Amino acid sequence: MKPNLYLIHGWGMNQAVWQIIEQELQQDFNLFPIDIPGYGNHTECFPDNYSLENISDQICQNIEQPGIILGWSLGGLIAQYIAINYPSKCLALVTVASTSHFQQAEEWPGIKPQVLSTFQQQLSQDYSKTLDRFLAIQMMGSETAKQDIKTLKQLLSRYPMPSTHVLSQGLKLLETVNLNAQISKIQQPSLRLYGRLDSLVPIKAVTKIEKLAPKSQSYIFAKASHAPFISHSKEFIEQLVLFKAAIFNDLHSTEVS
Repeated sequence: MKPNLYLIHGWGMNQAVWQIIEQELQQDFNLFPIDIPGYGNHTECFPDNYSLENISDQICQNIEQPGIILGWSLGGLIAQYIAINYPSKCLALVTVASTSHFQQAEEWPGIKPQVLSTFQQQLSQDYSKTLDRFLAIQMMGSETAKQDIKTLKQLLSRYPMPSTHVLSQGLKLLETVNLNAQISKIQQPSLRLYGRLDSLVPIKAVTKIEKLAPKSQSYIFAKASHAPFISHSKEFIEQLVLFKAAIFNDLHSTEVS
């Protein structure tokens, strides 16, 4: 039986980003791409108070059957929040190029505060240029950066653009949300996927996260940046399938014993 796999995109994106790997994933999973409130098919449907709690609650209302919750970047914050606060919805957790705390702090590697504040300023002036800059930073270091950016932009154009208000609120989440004290509560099997060349989730953060969530598995794509499911799709799918097999072997062993 194929498990449900709920896919949550990142900031400035929409559910179309997963179309590049949907066909291959459908062989092993029942796929449910999700738009974060304010994005994609839900550009007009988002909470007045755009908090992590409220957008996660809205997403969970559409998760009817439990499954694997996978979140990319900002979507990874949401996925972790769901795993902690809605455990009946989440059989297992996968984060992709994500962290428990995005903004750099003392003894914590992350995005420099001035980078996020600059994005906030630019956003009010020119959304499309801001998104272009964000895409460029996401792909920085990847050998296929130009093609990856082109692919993402083509996919994103299939849905309406989010409002600058929603984008601004999303950046605030990246600036302020800190789940460091909570991720040890995650009991579900967890896989954390990273790109070694990622400038938004620095590789130095991996060991910090592993200490906070020692039960989770980590896998690092040696030549990937912030979007390994695009630049290294085959390797990405292999890791998901291996994780799925391990989860359900464990569940079967538990049931048998």
